[in-house]
Amino acid sequence: MRVLHFYKTYKPDSMGGVEELIGQICSGAAKQGVTSEVLTVSKDTSTVDFGDHIHYRAKLDFEIASSAFSIHALKRFTELARHADVIHYHFPWPFADMAHFLTRVRKPCLVTYHSDIVRQKFLLQFYKPLRDRFLASVDKIVATSPNYVETSEVLQRFRSKVEVIPIGLDPASYAAPSDEKLRYWRERAGEKFFLFVGNLRYYKGLHILLDALAGTDFRVVIVGAGPVEGELRQQAARLKLGNVDFVGPVGDDDKIALLTLCHALTFPSHLRSEAFGISLLEGAMFGKALISAEIGTGTSYVNVDGQTGVVVPPSDPQALREAMGRIWGDDALAGRLGHNAKLRFQNLFTAQQMASAYVQLYRQLTVKE
Repeated sequence: MRVLHFYKTYKPDSMGGVEELIGQICSGAAKQGVTSEVLTVSKDTSTVDFGDHIHYRAKLDFEIASSAFSIHALKRFTELARHADVIHYHFPWPFADMAHFLTRVRKPCLVTYHSDIVRQKFLLQFYKPLRDRFLASVDKIVATSPNYVETSEVLQRFRSKVEVIPIGLDPASYAAPSDEKLRYWRERAGEKFFLFVGNLRYYKGLHILLDALAGTDFRVVIVGAGPVEGELRQQAARLKLGNVDFVGPVGDDDKIALLTLCHALTFPSHLRSEAFGISLLEGAMFGKALISAEIGTGTSYVNVDGQTGVVVPPSDPQALREAMGRIWGDDALAGRLGHNAKLRFQNLFTAQQMASAYVQLYRQLTVKE
């Protein structure tokens, strides 16, 4: 069986949560005899061979409101789709909706619905008819958590064709960190610290985290870069936060060392643009207590309040400060929550489980065809 994934970007051009999900599906499906190819648009049109799947890149022509468009991709999509048994779209990307209809490819298809469109409310009014026609035309829609299905008006509209397949990670792909890295971060971050990992974007709620830290002695390491980094650094300076370390983007060895050493993981995303939270899942995989906000998405599927961590109201620095204080001051509580988080990860969120569910769905679609 051959599956074609179609999305606006992928590794090595970008390293976000959707990219990680696609990679985990491709690698996991390969172990079950499924050949996967990924088509994206990029300024770099070279092909990347990951060993168990291939990434093709069509020339990027222009972008509108963070959505990439490519005339070249229409031809490339048609060529690759001709040899595919299943087309796997990843939403949201309006150009994929257009390509679906313009190329008139007639193959079994599904879409993984990663997020509602939250920020572009004005442009959304013009896009809605195309979006709804696209979602009505695909065979299956996959949501990454039952929480998101229940709180998304769009998914409720197409509920009869929605299935839930949670995002999964492969612990074997997280190699043990070197002693040198562990020693470096232990010396830099201290023996006890909270960790945040992610792109520094508007919906990550880091401004709320910084407000919560004012007047406390909680140490926090913030890993990542992004468009609001400058604003966050200015806020930290204004609040005179000497207990926050912006370390920028780091390599896998450094990230794994920090996940190994941290006391707990804090994830203050406050808007629905945060549909799941891969780094929250990484924290669970490493057996760490989790702190997140209730935004009606997959974050509260990964982190169950009182079981794997603490869930607080969104945009509430005081509630976040109190949650951090509970976990900071009670090592036994942090250990118990972290243990439960790891068990929940093992039961629900492994890459093997995710890949098997997708492969089963691919086969259902082809048999149906």
